[in-house]
Amino acid sequence: MSQFGFDLGGRNALITGASSGLGARFGRILAESGANVALGARRADRLEALAGEIGERARAVQMDVASEADIIAGFDAAEEAFGTIDTVIANAGVDGAGMIADMPEDEIERTLAINLKGAILTAREGAKRMIAAGTTKGRIVLIASITAFEPSPGLVAYSASKAGVKQAARSMAREWARHGICVNTISPGYIRTAINQDWFETEPGKKQIARFPKRRLMDEEGLDAPLLFLCSDAAEFVTGTDFVLDDGQTL
Repeated sequence: MSQFGFDLGGRNALITGASSGLGARFGRILAESGANVALGARRADRLEALAGEIGERARAVQMDVASEADIIAGFDAAEEAFGTIDTVIANAGVDGAGMIADMPEDEIERTLAINLKGAILTAREGAKRMIAAGTTKGRIVLIASITAFEPSPGLVAYSASKAGVKQAARSMAREWARHGICVNTISPGYIRTAINQDWFETEPGKKQIARFPKRRLMDEEGLDAPLLFLCSDAAEFVTGTDFVLDDGQTL
């Protein structure tokens, strides 16, 4: 349960990558704050379970962000359930881990397709619908990463995709500013999730944690307040901004 009181009542949100990890948490905290949430991802069974847990404010929307047709169909389903989507969180991603000299071409393409192209297409589809509906308080949040500006051996494709997300968000913020759509990014530090938990149990992973100033990983709830703020009416004057939330890991 989030301890922060941003009121998202009346907002209709679509969240990608919502079947697990951060995306699932985002769905929960937005619904707790009053928003209707369309939970988008490929794994329908997990989405349905999460929607059942959240309750009437949630709908499961099966979609693959690597496909524009899937994204459009996902927005169609979300709008059928709730009406115009005025809040978009582009969170879907894969880690694309591996030394770049050994990474197959198709894995590089997959990482860029989901993390970068998928984020752009998701934001674009949301903005197109907000503009068509005359929405003046649109909110789009894209999830980037501290790897967007920190050298990250073993995460070349991933870090490149997240750097692209940051710059795309700034440019989209400029394009849509006069439509009242605020576009921002959150760049989290390392958070223990299903994607990375095995790595951080290894000796190299433990050494990485020991190098952080606070010698710990972040908890998922560390993103709650900034995310809720950026989705709320209170963020009217914030656009084209990257929120770095890393527990000092890049210091």
